[in-house]
Amino acid sequence: MPWAETESLSFIARHDEADTSCAQRILDALEDRRMRLEDDFETAPGDVTVVIHDNPATLSLSQPLIPLARWSSTPSARRYVAGWTMARELHLLDDDWMARRAAGPDSLEALRGTAERLYTQLVVAANNPKLPPPWGPRHLATYYRWAWLIEGAAQHFSGQSGLFRPAVMNRLREGDRPSFPPSIRDALVLGGTVFDLLDRNEGREACLVLVSRLRKDGAEGNLETAFKARLREIEAAWRDHLAEMVGQPEPAAPDRNDY
Repeated sequence: MPWAETESLSFIARHDEADTSCAQRILDALEDRRMRLEDDFETAPGDVTVVIHDNPATLSLSQPLIPLARWSSTPSARRYVAGWTMARELHLLDDDWMARRAAGPDSLEALRGTAERLYTQLVVAANNPKLPPPWGPRHLATYYRWAWLIEGAAQHFSGQSGLFRPAVMNRLREGDRPSFPPSIRDALVLGGTVFDLLDRNEGREACLVLVSRLRKDGAEGNLETAFKARLREIEAAWRDHLAEMVGQPEPAAPDRNDY
């Protein structure tokens, strides 16, 4: 298709002419998110290109890892695999396709925030070079081990955790008991719950500590350092946190300006 371009101070969007308003909305949101992330992280890259696809086929062709990511995710997470982040590019679906995938108001807002979530993942990686992107054999292996941290941080620091609560509730009703920390299948939906619990108990600075480095002793070391507790105690608190979420009514969308 013929590409059009829309620019902002830090980003360029490539898109179909019909998606111009979608591109402008996304760039405005990204500029706002970048300013907020600069308060927490030393580096928040600019000069990032956002490629907006008008159908899932071209998105998958541009980023072959997307079908694999959807296949490896739990059913409650698959609708949210609507984009991918590279070192200097974000690829995602346009607003029309996001609306088709949405399961309700919170789901729609989470999907429309895909660009912010992907950019936040890029920022986290820019401040911890052991995390992807970029992608390669080593970073793919890192993603497999640390997907809960990568996806959870992207969700938390983009202010979207509350929007995923209905998806968390659906996941917990699917039957099998999730592992702790969440497996790669559950990372997109449950990763944010780890950061929610940490923020509640230890504060935002502890969330930054959690993503600042990957300890040699693995997830246990990162979690115990951030939570200042033993892993079994953290897991028990996390499972109580999930049970509390299931027992609550469906939440209203949060005020994302708090992030």
